[in-house]
Amino acid sequence: MIYLASNSPRRRELLSQIDVEYELFLPDNQLEVIDETPLHNEAAIDYVTRVARAKATVSWERLIQSNKPLYPLLAADTTVTINNFILGKPQSEKEAKQFLELLSGQKHTVLTAVVCCFKNQLLEKLSVSHVFFKSLTQQDIEWYIESGEYKDKAGGYALQGLAASFVTHIEGSPSGIIGLPLYETRELLNAF
Repeated sequence: MIYLASNSPRRRELLSQIDVEYELFLPDNQLEVIDETPLHNEAAIDYVTRVARAKATVSWERLIQSNKPLYPLLAADTTVTINNFILGKPQSEKEAKQFLELLSGQKHTVLTAVVCCFKNQLLEKLSVSHVFFKSLTQQDIEWYIESGEYKDKAGGYALQGLAASFVTHIEGSPSGIIGLPLYETRELLNAF
């Protein structure tokens, strides 16, 4: 049994896929929401690790102050990067369109940091994957934007959805691209 500090339905599905029992442990209020704004000149690897670590430590601190039994707590963060530029979750259709235009015909990197806390230990793993997109037409982009699937997705797309038809190939972890690298997650959980 673990606690999952994530709102992501995809992470829940992936944990269930590897038969991990979990209980959601989400922020109580807006004060606990982590600022996911990249720092000035912050490298994507440093950014994604910092955010995942912050999610885990804030949640763990609240967990130890609660009356709940202590189990390992898992948090994660995923980001998309291309040409040293971090693509977060698009804030508008316009930004999602810009992201897709940037990714069109290009290779980009998807980073997912996974952090697990238990007692005085904090362990983390990083999954690095590369995704290759076909050259997208304006029709492709408009079709995808109209689907609304870009919302709340790092880089403005979901590998497990309609955007899979844009991907020519990947190098790395499909589950890491979706949001929770199962190999790395299992390794962390086994450590506890």
